[in-house]
Amino acid sequence: MLLNMLMLSALPAMALAEGTTATTTTTNTASTTTASKVPSVSSLQLQVRSAVLIEPTTGQVLLSVNADQPLPPASMTKMMTEYLIADMVKKGKFKWDDVVTVGDNASKTIGSRIFLDANDQHTVEELYIAMAVGSANDATVALAEYAAGSEQEFVKLMNETAKKFGMKTAHFINSTGLDRADMPEKYRPSAEGETVMSAMDAAILGKHIVQDHPDFSKYTAIQSYKFRPRDKNPIINWNWMLEANKDIPNFKAYAYPGLDGLKTGHTNNAGNCFTGTAERDGMRLISVVMGTKSEAQRFTETRKVLDYGFNNFEIKQAVAGKSKVEGLDSVEVKKGVKTSVGVVTDAPVSFMVPKGSDAKGVTFKTQLEPADKLVAPIKQGTKVGTITYTYKADGIEKPQTKTVNLITSDEVEKGSWLRLFFRAIKEMFGDLFDGIKNLF
Repeated sequence: MLLNMLMLSALPAMALAEGTTATTTTTNTASTTTASKVPSVSSLQLQVRSAVLIEPTTGQVLLSVNADQPLPPASMTKMMTEYLIADMVKKGKFKWDDVVTVGDNASKTIGSRIFLDANDQHTVEELYIAMAVGSANDATVALAEYAAGSEQEFVKLMNETAKKFGMKTAHFINSTGLDRADMPEKYRPSAEGETVMSAMDAAILGKHIVQDHPDFSKYTAIQSYKFRPRDKNPIINWNWMLEANKDIPNFKAYAYPGLDGLKTGHTNNAGNCFTGTAERDGMRLISVVMGTKSEAQRFTETRKVLDYGFNNFEIKQAVAGKSKVEGLDSVEVKKGVKTSVGVVTDAPVSFMVPKGSDAKGVTFKTQLEPADKLVAPIKQGTKVGTITYTYKADGIEKPQTKTVNLITSDEVEKGSWLRLFFRAIKEMFGDLFDGIKNLF
């Protein structure tokens, strides 16, 4: 009851800004089910500047609207800050209960904030929650400075990480997503430009968050958080779509089954943005919408995007792990007790398919290591090449590809010199016999 009352009272205030050997064949040709036709993306009539929907384990793009256009992401920028802080904790650089002393830059940061003063002290975790739940710009800057010594040194890490992740358009000038003009003047970067990030880049970043830090929802799904005991009201999560909000009067119309993150954003230049993620029946999707006209619209448009994915697609395994490859039962081994060894795939292969259908019509190409590299002794599980599977699904514009390793199914011990000697003699006489036979 108290949480409901607090959320009711907090809602009007949310209008504030946030800061060598190749083989090709076809397998899985039989299908017993037929999927209904996937509707076009245009039928959704999305009211956004850009949008994208991906499935993170396959990396498959299910929906794309101007997804590669660099745009101001506002507080969705904080997803990179969240990723890096969580990663530093994971790697032992510091701990969640370490105490951070707030500096001048953080205390002067405006927009969505928790009104930190210089020399205030709070734990890393307290500041992280304020950032993830309340999108607090001052808490974000305090964490960035604690992690890297200064916000601009932290920004270097952000941009380096973006490149490592393959985010093609992302460029950060601060840890928060604030426009340059809204940063404290003394702490603005010398280089020109603003923070930009495409919807696709935001989705890629979201993918790394959910895969590298699978406990992300411990923070992103918090509905409210009282930062200081003296605070009259708690911080309310800007994400109205949290599944947990289904019983909150002002939010239940937006609550979405399985949704537990990730980050909202708003500035005048960016409009309203939201990177969302939800999981249903074991499948997680990541959606991004950018540039809606209102706070509510970023959630109603996200619902359209997520519904499009969950209603029309599912993951189907096309190839099981440790599977044999048609036409490639074994590879030759030199200097071994055996002259060949079996080959299997090292991992299962799955694709996104229209709901109710099977992954049929999968093709593959193999690429083997040079023969002179396969010399005994060879351990079981040794990589001997790769295999790339390709699948074109109805309703998905581009073919899907997945590459896995080819590995040995058994071990091969090194042959004794006597065994190898007699094998060489046998091969010599075999070659001689074949040569004489070919004369006639």
